[in-house]
Amino acid sequence: MGPVPDFAAHRQRLIEALGPHEAVLLFSSPHPIRNGDAEYRYRPDSDLYWLTGWTQPEAALLVRHGESPFTLFVQPKNEELEIWTGYRPGPTGAVEDFGLDAAFPIEQLPDKLLDGLQGISTLHYAFGRDPDHDALLKAALRASLRKSRRTYQDVPHTFKDPAVLLHELRLRKGPDEIEVIKECARITEQAFRALYTEVAPGVGEWELDALLTYNFRREGGSGPGYTSIVAAGHNACILHYIENDQVIEDGDLVLVDAGAEYCFYTADVTRTFPASGRYSRAQRQVVEVVLRAQEAAFAEARATKPYRAMHEAALRVLVEGMISLGLLEGEVDARIEDGSYKRYYMHGTGHWLGLDVHDVGLYHQGGASRPLEPGMVVTVEPGLYIAIDDDEAPEALRGIGVRIEDDVLITEGDPIILTEGIPKTPDEVEALCRVAR
Repeated sequence: MGPVPDFAAHRQRLIEALGPHEAVLLFSSPHPIRNGDAEYRYRPDSDLYWLTGWTQPEAALLVRHGESPFTLFVQPKNEELEIWTGYRPGPTGAVEDFGLDAAFPIEQLPDKLLDGLQGISTLHYAFGRDPDHDALLKAALRASLRKSRRTYQDVPHTFKDPAVLLHELRLRKGPDEIEVIKECARITEQAFRALYTEVAPGVGEWELDALLTYNFRREGGSGPGYTSIVAAGHNACILHYIENDQVIEDGDLVLVDAGAEYCFYTADVTRTFPASGRYSRAQRQVVEVVLRAQEAAFAEARATKPYRAMHEAALRVLVEGMISLGLLEGEVDARIEDGSYKRYYMHGTGHWLGLDVHDVGLYHQGGASRPLEPGMVVTVEPGLYIAIDDDEAPEALRGIGVRIEDDVLITEGDPIILTEGIPKTPDEVEALCRVAR
C-alpha cells in the first residue's frame, strides 16, 4: 500500500485555526444520475474528504471546540441496501475506522444541530450550494434562537464561506500530502512512458486515452484526475480538447494533458510528442521555445517570489520565441504591452495543484500577486498554439500546438520538479518514441 493522507493532522490544523466560538458545517457532494437510474462513480467533496477521509455520499461534518470537536453524520447501516450499493461503515465505523470524535445517522442532523449551534457566534457554511441543506440549517437556526432565549447562549449571527478558512489550509500541503502527490506523479510517469512506445500514425486518440486510464489503474491509481486530453495535429490548438476521437496522422504532433488520481489527489502533466517518432524542424523549434520558457518559470518558483513571477518569466521567453519564429515582429516589451502575443499564448503558466486539479487557494493578496511559500504545489505549463488557418503565420508552423507541463513543489530552497522523470526534451522523447519502431 502506498502513502495515504494524514486526516487527523488536517483536522488538527483546522481546529487550531478555528476561534473558540466558531463552527464549521460541511456537506458531502451530491451523487448525480448519469442517465436512467445509472449513477456516476461517486467522488467525495474535497473539503470534507480532506478532513475525514470519508468517501461515501449523504454525509455532513460539524466542527467546533469541545469534547467532540469533529462530529460526522453518515448513512446508517442497512443490510438490505448494502446488498445493492455496497458496504456502509455507518456511525460506528466513522469513529472506529476513520477516527472521528463522534458520529450519528444523517437523519439525526437536524436535531443534533439544535445543540451543536448553541454557544456559536460565527458559522462557516456555504449558503447557496444546495437549497435542501440551506433549508435544514435555517430551521436549525430558528430553533436554536428560540432555545438561546432560555439558555442565554449565543447562536450564529455571523456567517462565512468555509473556503476562506479551509482553502488556505489546503493550499499549504503537509508532508503526508506531498508524499501522496509524489505517488500521483510516479503513476503518471509510468503511463506517459507507455504512450511514447505506442504512438504511431493510424492509432486513434481514443486508444491513447484508454492506455492512460489502464496504466493509471494498473499502477494503483483510481483513474484520471480529470478528463484526459489526447489531441493530435491541429486539435492541440484547442486548449481543452477532450473528444479524443480522431485518428493520428503521419507527421502529427500529439499533445497529451493527463494526470493520475490517487487518494483523490491528482497529478497534471502535459507532453507533446511526434506520432512518427521524429519532430520536424519546425516542430522541434516550437518545442525548444516552450522548454526554455518553462525553465525560466522554474527559476522563479521559489519561496517569497510572487506567484505571477513564473508567468512573467515564461511569457518573456515565449514572446522572444514568437518573434524569432516569425509569428510576431518588433520588440519583446512592445508585444507584451499590446497583448498581441495572446494570439499564440492565451492562458496562464500554471495553477495550484492538490485534491482538485485546479486546486483551491487565492492567487492574490492585498491586491498583489501572493508570495510563494514552502508546501505549495503548482503546475508550470507554458505553450504555443498556431491555428491551422492562421494565414499570417509561417506555413511550416500552422497547426502546431505545443504545451509542456510539470508539477512543482515549492521549498525553502530550489523547487522540486515532481514530474521530472517524464521525458520531455526532443532527444529524450524521440529515443522513446522509436523504441517500438
